[in-house]
Amino acid sequence: MGTLLTQLPALLGVLVGTLGTILATSLADRARWRRSQGVRWDERRLDAYVEYAHAIKESHAVALRMTADHRPGSRSHPIAREDGLARLAETDARRTIVWENLLLLGDEPTVVAAAGWRDAVWQVERLARGFVDPPEEIAGMLTRVNEARDDYYRAARRSLGVHGGSVEQSASLRQALLDRSSVRPVPAEQRTV
Repeated sequence: MGTLLTQLPALLGVLVGTLGTILATSLADRARWRRSQGVRWDERRLDAYVEYAHAIKESHAVALRMTADHRPGSRSHPIAREDGLARLAETDARRTIVWENLLLLGDEPTVVAAAGWRDAVWQVERLARGFVDPPEEIAGMLTRVNEARDDYYRAARRSLGVHGGSVEQSASLRQALLDRSSVRPVPAEQRTV
């Protein structure tokens, strides 16, 4: 019995050490699993943000091509109305699908900004489809699209923890729109080949 009492502190030490090791390993494994899950969802969130940006940008590009004749100094390559309407239908279907991924994976500020960008592009699409007459100031409509895009990218970058300063484009694009709108197209009879 005396030997048991003398070895009891050592046995208790081994028992406490074993329990501590099990607990530490369990906590480390749980933290590692949470980190890997976080990285996995961040990667999927990034993919959803990029896919949505591509889809909305594609819709916008088609609408711009369809409205090129309404914008003096436009550098967009015009597209036939029928071809444009077919492409808008395709891009709308794609945008609808990627919108669902964005709703599932995006945070609230990014989803709200994405909806704002979508709504601004819809205004250009409505003009392209002939649902509305051209506004007096098309440059203002296009500026709203560019500002909404900047809002989306700002929210998406914040959601993903991307740092590095501003990547806003709307100010320089607004200036380019103003510069182009001041250029008046040369009538066909005055053009030189």
